[in-house]
Amino acid sequence: MSRDLLLVTISLAIWGLGEGMFINFQPLYLQQLGADPLAIGAILGMAGAMMTVAQVPAGYLADRVGRRPLMWASWIFGAAAAWAMALATSLNVFVIGLLLYTLTSFVLAPMNSYITHARGKWSVGRALTFVSAMYNVGAVVGPLVGGFIGQRWGIQTIYLVAAVILAVSTAIVLLVSPQPLDQHEEQHGRTHLLRNTRFLMMLGVTFVAMFAMYLPQPFTPNFLQQQHSLSIESIGQLGSIGSLGNAGLMLMLGHLNAPLAFFIGQALVLIYSFLLWQSGGFVGFAGAYFALGGYRLARSMLLAVGRSLVQYAEVGLAFGLIETVNGLAVMLAPMLAGWIFDRSPVQVYPVSLGLVLLSMLISGLYLRKHRAVPQYKEESAA
Repeated sequence: MSRDLLLVTISLAIWGLGEGMFINFQPLYLQQLGADPLAIGAILGMAGAMMTVAQVPAGYLADRVGRRPLMWASWIFGAAAAWAMALATSLNVFVIGLLLYTLTSFVLAPMNSYITHARGKWSVGRALTFVSAMYNVGAVVGPLVGGFIGQRWGIQTIYLVAAVILAVSTAIVLLVSPQPLDQHEEQHGRTHLLRNTRFLMMLGVTFVAMFAMYLPQPFTPNFLQQQHSLSIESIGQLGSIGSLGNAGLMLMLGHLNAPLAFFIGQALVLIYSFLLWQSGGFVGFAGAYFALGGYRLARSMLLAVGRSLVQYAEVGLAFGLIETVNGLAVMLAPMLAGWIFDRSPVQVYPVSLGLVLLSMLISGLYLRKHRAVPQYKEESAA
């Protein structure tokens, strides 16, 4: 592993620890600050919108001004936004901090481009899933610590401790080296992404899959607390099991062919929704949270599939478009989830089951049609 990939991995593992402390409690804290289910859905939808609008500009800039400056900006801005959430004393101020924090997801395209360039002899899928797994290794501990703190000193204290941890992560990522800009054109010539039919079809598949897989997630902490009387500490334990599932599934399945791993990831989210719908105890909920690792596996593998469809000099922009579609799904899914939850909390999960099955059918047809040799081979990385 190269020095820079190691630094990014360590920084992300620490970020996973800090973010994992509070991310599972966001809907609960919003409820505590006075938001009802429809308002929570709208707030999370706005967060998805913030995630969406920044992706393409960030990916475009990554190809032209470099990946490191955008990574630095995101880490610094994210740490500052975490402090804004930690110090907020009202719903409005907290929501501003939350939206600013979500905006820093513009790092996804530059960071993933940086990882693929620094991957050495690893495949794109392997590099992306390994780094994501290490983030989730950190996130295994975060919910346990967050649940312990929240149960004893309140959810706001979770944010204060997490903000300190995110500052440490930021200090480490500032040590990474710059990467050269890719000015060359490949032998096939420069192909504009908006005329790349295979890639555009993949974006459609991405939206359907990510919307279906994200739909059951936003209100699960509220569902477990309200319908099954789970404590904050128990929900934190489930969050750690979920992060363990993320890391374990990434490490176990990250070496697989990207289309196959993407399909498996969707199937695992099916298990997540089914277990939450039908289980009535902690063991079943734990199995559901572990299976949710399929969501991150599928998301990483979509990047690997997309990478094979574009030229090297367009990777940043391509990843930006993929993350934009992901963000659009994350923006819209909580709104539908909030509407369903407000009427019948348990119905979120059977609806999700149907949508994920539809997504698997659509993606299966696409991947079967485009299972031939990738349009562009992976170039050797630095």
